[in-house]
Amino acid sequence: MTAARPPKRAATPLPGRPARGSATGRPIMALLDLLGRRWVQRIIWELRGDALSFRALRAACDDVSPSVLAARLADLRTAGIVELAARGYRLTADGQSLLQLMLPLHAWAERWARRMSRLEPSPR
Repeated sequence: MTAARPPKRAATPLPGRPARGSATGRPIMALLDLLGRRWVQRIIWELRGDALSFRALRAACDDVSPSVLAARLADLRTAGIVELAARGYRLTADGQSLLQLMLPLHAWAERWARRMSRLEPSPR
């Protein structure tokens, strides 16, 4: 009897490689596939400031499992969005430009949350 192999990690979505929604790997579909992976958006968001060590990033991400965090960081490094620097993980120039595109979504979400809180029925 042989030992069970760990599940194979899915390849990092990149333009030109098949991705969810695109057999040809259209750039937008590869990006959406990458951003749709668990914890990827949160990691990018938490790295919007200073570089963070693996431990600090894990704490900022509500103690995501170390294996999932390591896998997502590997994806983001392969995609050129995150890099490991002397002081920890940080966004690359491409990562910073992606973050800038996320900021209007953040502003929209804050306005939406305020509107939704006004619509909620008051507890009795």
